[in-house]
Amino acid sequence: MVAVAAGVLAAGVWGALQASAREAEPTGTPQVATSVCDAQRLKALKEQDPHLSIEIPAEFNQQWPSLAACESHEAAWDPDAPGPIQPIPFSHKHHAGEFGIDCQYCHSGTDRSRAAGVPSVQVCMGCHSQFPASYDELEGIQILKQHWEEQKPIEWNQIYRLPEHVKFRHNRHVAAGIDCQRCHGPVEKIDKLYLVPDTFWWYGVPVKKPEMGWCIECHRQNDQQASQDCLTCHY
Repeated sequence: MVAVAAGVLAAGVWGALQASAREAEPTGTPQVATSVCDAQRLKALKEQDPHLSIEIPAEFNQQWPSLAACESHEAAWDPDAPGPIQPIPFSHKHHAGEFGIDCQYCHSGTDRSRAAGVPSVQVCMGCHSQFPASYDELEGIQILKQHWEEQKPIEWNQIYRLPEHVKFRHNRHVAAGIDCQRCHGPVEKIDKLYLVPDTFWWYGVPVKKPEMGWCIECHRQNDQQASQDCLTCHY
């Protein structure tokens, strides 16, 4: 009886070990990467599920573009997300958020000029000309480099547009220490920019950035520095 019991116990242990070994082995047909971005996604899935069977061809087994870059590129060109589709799927979340690039590095002169302006192709290529060729997989990088080769400016779609009778000076607000996010929203958390709404109600009227009621309320909160005189903004 003891021998039989020992045999049953040994068989049970061996069966458990075999089952454990089977669970540790990759199962199913391997998922084959078809691009660098696809390879980055499969690697991330593999980390979450070690049993997943994947295959990364050598040409797609690259470090760059990163998974974050791939996802931000896709999100910045999402037609269902708020905001206009831009000529290039530029992600503020990826550049200003993940890499912490200062707003004025791209929007240079904002501390000196009334208008913030937009980055030129030269500014973009100042960084991207140094990146690995594997980044060319992203369509946005292809479009950027085409503009560079053709010496053609990027025709960005404007998001904020004030009436002609309103004079807003970026340099005065930067000098007063007002963060860009105060008006433009948390750009470091947004892939695709859009006109950020505000929940503030002014005399029973819903006000969105950057409409008059929202601006006046901000000036009232900073009454020691900001004038509420009409001619401050209308001149």
